[in-house]
Amino acid sequence: MKSSKLDLVVIGGGSGGVRAARMAAMYGKKVALIESKDLGGTCVNLGCIPKKLFSYAAHCKENFEESVGFGWKHENLNFSWTELIQNKNKEIARLNEIYQKLLENSGVSIIREKASFVNRNTIKAGSINLTSENILIATGGTPVKPNFLSDERIITSDEAFHLKKLPSTISLVGGGYIALEFASIFNGLGCTTNLLYRGPLFLRGFDSECREFLANQMKDKGINLIFNCDVKNIESRTNELELTTSDSKKIESELIMFATGRRPNIDGLGLEELDLKLDSENAVVVDTNYKTSIDNIFAIGDITNRINLTPVAINEAMALTDFLYGDKNKTVNYENVPSAIFTLPNFATVGVSEDLANEMGLTIKVYTANFKQLKHTLTSSGERCFMKLIVNSEDNKIIGAHMVGADAGEQIQGIAIAIQSGATKEDFDQTIGIHPTSAEEWVTMREERSC
Repeated sequence: MKSSKLDLVVIGGGSGGVRAARMAAMYGKKVALIESKDLGGTCVNLGCIPKKLFSYAAHCKENFEESVGFGWKHENLNFSWTELIQNKNKEIARLNEIYQKLLENSGVSIIREKASFVNRNTIKAGSINLTSENILIATGGTPVKPNFLSDERIITSDEAFHLKKLPSTISLVGGGYIALEFASIFNGLGCTTNLLYRGPLFLRGFDSECREFLANQMKDKGINLIFNCDVKNIESRTNELELTTSDSKKIESELIMFATGRRPNIDGLGLEELDLKLDSENAVVVDTNYKTSIDNIFAIGDITNRINLTPVAINEAMALTDFLYGDKNKTVNYENVPSAIFTLPNFATVGVSEDLANEMGLTIKVYTANFKQLKHTLTSSGERCFMKLIVNSEDNKIIGAHMVGADAGEQIQGIAIAIQSGATKEDFDQTIGIHPTSAEEWVTMREERSC
């Protein structure tokens, strides 16, 4: 076997791993990145990007229907799932190529193999042993697999991006953002859609008022929400699957998708050879500088199972390389990280929820707006928009903002900057809004809601 001495070996070619490899190379370090699959990781290949493209496709149907109210006439509308998949694949291939060129232009060696630890300084990649001063684990996460019969019609989110045909009926199991986003996608594309969740309401941990509002909006769009039930059994039939719930309900579906969470992707890494410290969910434990229990091995992104978002992993990568090679003790600020759930309608949030503020014992003021957006006023759409501000009564600073409505993610990004900068309710009140937009509601909410 050939041997090569490096400054940094990065295991995993997702957004965080690629950024770390490039940044280290920019510091003049000799870097290799090992990735056995497509570059870009979950986000580019099996997550953020293709899922958002699917969400756009699902929204097109609504846009066509609503355009009638604005004078447009449409006849013989047709949707091609095959064409959507082909176009999606072209875009993903384009992004894969961009990632490869970025790495190559930075001087990073790309090794297309599976990686496993030999010892704390040595990685086996195919027939090559790589020796490195530092090693970064950035292998991301993977879907939790359902513990039911093996049937190609029982899938996770990974398989959803490569379906040969669109199902006429689908049942999704789960109450997190992935389950909700795919429920909206399949429903928007014309599938009869069921969403089953074992709890009383999905999106546990998010603002309760927003969760309830979103549930009602999704019901109004035709999604069958079934709460407080588990999947007891799945029976395979020729033309469909029969799902039996814990309360003995039977649901027939052409396809069943489990979106019951993700887990750290540690499979095959050989971490058992190192006695590397893992938590109870098999996530790699790190300190504030992303150092593991072995001082030359680091980890970032979903493998650490903290805030599993692409921009967080990218920021961790930059903080790590600055720490290792730039003599900067820089860490990521995990407060006020904005996030969006691309349901129809969107749900976006930043800061604390009303529930969390109350748990923290804070004295708060709450402001809300509930209205029909102008874009829906000439249509038969019943979709409404809900906005919410949480204000700390002690200093009048805005500590939380939440929105359910069209383009919520686009709006919350700007609100996140304001919250991160310490904006007060007076700052919002003194800001002139853009009219007519739904965004102006952020600066015109005046009536405090009783808590």
